[in-house]
Amino acid sequence: MTRDNDPDRSVSQTVRALLSLRDLILSGALAPGERISELSMVERTGASRTPVRMALVRLEEEGLIEPIPSGGFSVKAFTEADIFDAIEVRGAMEGLVARAAAQRGVSDAALADIRDCLAEIDVLIDAMESSLEHFSDYVRLNARFHAALHELSGSPVMIRQAERAGALPFASPSGFVMAQSALPQARTILIVAQDQHRCVVEAIANREGERADAIMREHARLARRNLQLALENQTTLDLVAGSALIRRAR
Repeated sequence: MTRDNDPDRSVSQTVRALLSLRDLILSGALAPGERISELSMVERTGASRTPVRMALVRLEEEGLIEPIPSGGFSVKAFTEADIFDAIEVRGAMEGLVARAAAQRGVSDAALADIRDCLAEIDVLIDAMESSLEHFSDYVRLNARFHAALHELSGSPVMIRQAERAGALPFASPSGFVMAQSALPQARTILIVAQDQHRCVVEAIANREGERADAIMREHARLARRNLQLALENQTTLDLVAGSALIRRAR
């Protein structure tokens, strides 16, 4: 088999093209409404046509671009309402995941693992300063917690859908965490979020499905609050990846 026909190499090229195109969009190098053609992106990324084509399909699935009648795609812009809706969808899916975990029951080993993650977050918050490095560490641990929570459901279908909901533009559990680093109430918000983390694990351990569901829906709404705080200050908003795509209410 030649290198050109190597499926692993093709996947690698597609991933590189996807990362490159996503970065162009989130960095603002490609503006909202700007037309994206396959050929222009081949030239811009240096990737071949097939990986670029596959990357564009993936970006459409992620909601960052949309097809246009004249052919090709355009970069999407997002209103505050769009983002709030995406966050609500993520909260609903994580609520469903938490409810399922509570109702079906989880092993002591799985609970111990997610509690270990909680303990690491506790240590980080206790020592936290308003630095980008500390908040980057929080983003990593927060992603680990949410992934572990999804796994507690024991349902590949629910896990996949929860991951898809979290991948919606600006819906990630850590979507606005970096903006918090510039806010005076940053540590308070993280303490509230961590308390909700602990409460949902407790609800799951106690087989309280409705409570676990409600906690995760409320937890997602912290992201709405973070967005609203970020929108009050352009410097803070600039810390949000993809902020150039957000159309602020007048």
